Amino acid sequence: MHAPHKYAEKLLSIAANVAWHLMLPMFLFSKNKSFTPKWSDVPLLKSKEKFKPPLGVPRETTSLCPVCVPKARQQVVDGKAGPDVFVKEHTGEIPARIIERDGKILMVKDCPVHGHFEDVLSTDPAFYKRMEQMHPGSDMPAHGDAGLHEHGFSSIKYGRGAVLNIDLTNRCNMMCDPCFTDANQVGFVHELEWPEIKAILDRAVSTKPHRQMSVQFSGGEPTISPLFLKAVAYCKEVGYSSVQAATNGIEFARSLEFCQQAFDAGLRYAYLQFDGIGNAANSHRHVPNLFDVKLQAIENLHKAGIDIVLVITVINGVNNEQVGRIVEFALDNPKKMTLLSFQPVSFTGRDETISDERRAAQRYTLADLAHDVKRQTGIGEPVRDWFPISAMGTFCDWADLIHGPNAPWGHLNCGCHPDCGSGMVVMVDKETKERAVLSRFFNIEQVTKDIAIVNDAVRLKPPKWLVKLLSGVPYIEQLLTPSTLAVGLSALRNFDAFSSPKQMRILDLLARIDKAFAATKHDYGKTNRGRTVKDIERRRSDRWLMLVVAGMWFQDLWTYDFRRTQQCVIPYGTQEGEVSFCAYNTGVGWRQVIEKKHQTATLAKWYDLKGRHEIFTGGRSVPLATTEHSFKLDPVAMAAGPQHDLELAGVAKTAREEKLKTRKSEPARQNEPVRQSEPAK
Repeated sequence: MHAPHKYAEKLLSIAANVAWHLMLPMFLFSKNKSFTPKWSDVPLLKSKEKFKPPLGVPRETTSLCPVCVPKARQQVVDGKAGPDVFVKEHTGEIPARIIERDGKILMVKDCPVHGHFEDVLSTDPAFYKRMEQMHPGSDMPAHGDAGLHEHGFSSIKYGRGAVLNIDLTNRCNMMCDPCFTDANQVGFVHELEWPEIKAILDRAVSTKPHRQMSVQFSGGEPTISPLFLKAVAYCKEVGYSSVQAATNGIEFARSLEFCQQAFDAGLRYAYLQFDGIGNAANSHRHVPNLFDVKLQAIENLHKAGIDIVLVITVINGVNNEQVGRIVEFALDNPKKMTLLSFQPVSFTGRDETISDERRAAQRYTLADLAHDVKRQTGIGEPVRDWFPISAMGTFCDWADLIHGPNAPWGHLNCGCHPDCGSGMVVMVDKETKERAVLSRFFNIEQVTKDIAIVNDAVRLKPPKWLVKLLSGVPYIEQLLTPSTLAVGLSALRNFDAFSSPKQMRILDLLARIDKAFAATKHDYGKTNRGRTVKDIERRRSDRWLMLVVAGMWFQDLWTYDFRRTQQCVIPYGTQEGEVSFCAYNTGVGWRQVIEKKHQTATLAKWYDLKGRHEIFTGGRSVPLATTEHSFKLDPVAMAAGPQHDLELAGVAKTAREEKLKTRKSEPARQNEPVRQSEPAK
């Protein structure tokens, strides 16, 4: 037996299905032209107008040689060549094929100079193909971007994106592996000064399409920049409603006052590095109390009103056993969680010179993530409940549509390549901790198809007589807009009340959708300038956490696909324009080129002028005022030691270990007798 309201919702779903089909001809056979909103110079795209890259297996693409590119890049960094070796001469670019072999999806390629390379893109072909099949297409083409996207074949070609990364400094208060930036190791300091930060943000808000991207300050460690709080505040001043910091959490853990200052400046999210449950699970970062630091950072940030996204770099053999434990940690503490962002390791920065042996042992894919979540928690079916991150693009398009032509900003857009990221949504009751995968009771795939039909029709005007008749009903004009009403009906008809969590009501789910896309303009609490603690309390007051368990897999030189780069939705804002995330950190490696060109000072000069900053590494703990916390922790997870798969296999865990291992083996090699059949070297 189900609760009485479940039967009422079942009937409502049946009625909504009838109403949907009655409305459907209006959307199929009475379509309007797309409008051009104020925030763009081109009209909104209909589904058939969206760009889709070549997909499917096998296929051809363009990649990079893992040997040619670092050599050419070093020539540019050393001043012996200019960036045109990449922009115009296309150095290192080679053809590649994506194929299926032995139950895996591989990228295979050959350099005429350095030979054959191949690596794994997916360990589950069915999962890989499903993600590509569900890709709705990219955002509108980039336009009015002269001087912004001029990075050769690496240039971003579509849309405005979802996140704008800005590295405030390449300094860090840790020194761990893996690290995109090779922080504290490059011999110079690159730290943005205020005119540079302001110029990057001013350029961002003046570029069309003018989207509400989430500005993310990163590094190094952004919180050690003296301009961090000022930069956060300026984002709010120019109109961005979401500002976040990619952080290790040390400064936030050490000071609740600093967290409050960050909130007052406008920080909305902390994108918190989080590699596992317990200090042992974080031992590869070489800070003995790092898990205590993470818990204290979350406590302080939550108290201050800043929401937390846990960011987990997953390395096979190092911490892939922690995937399920981290998911369970979030489910056990839903009032303090927002999103989980798992990032399968990308071999770049300190790891770009990785050996073939270690690369093969540590490679981890999005399919591995989906299967590990299932295997370690029992939650979700990889080929049923996981979707490409780009599937959200259809919902973003709907937000752009219903906000109308006079909206000052476009909604953020996640129109990345389907191979870039995937995720699953779990609904969690904050009070009872009951959880259920959203797609178990809500047909996301069908809803996405329904919304695409609604978007293509561009039906925005509600019946005037009906609006007048129901004028006293809150938000009635927004609710009766055909495009809003139809999506509401789609949500209702695709909701299975009997499979939904016991305490969930369909109105709870509709409210979550409305909160995310502002369809009715209901006040769920401000996120923009002027927000208060009351706004935070209001936004946190809903009973259900919509926990997104997401995976974002960044490319490296062995898996690089230019088709992905050109659709990047998380670019870096730099002194040399906006650069695709993967082109900046991996691939061509524009980070090294741009940071060296615009370096602030050599390390020696910086130390003379500013002194050395504090670094926690080599077994040095972070001093904390307290380690008390309010989290529910699994004692089994806490008691588990570090993962030993790689030690047992005789494979190094980090770049540093690998270098030491190589040095130790060199004397032995030198003392080996020379074989008679081989000439002495």
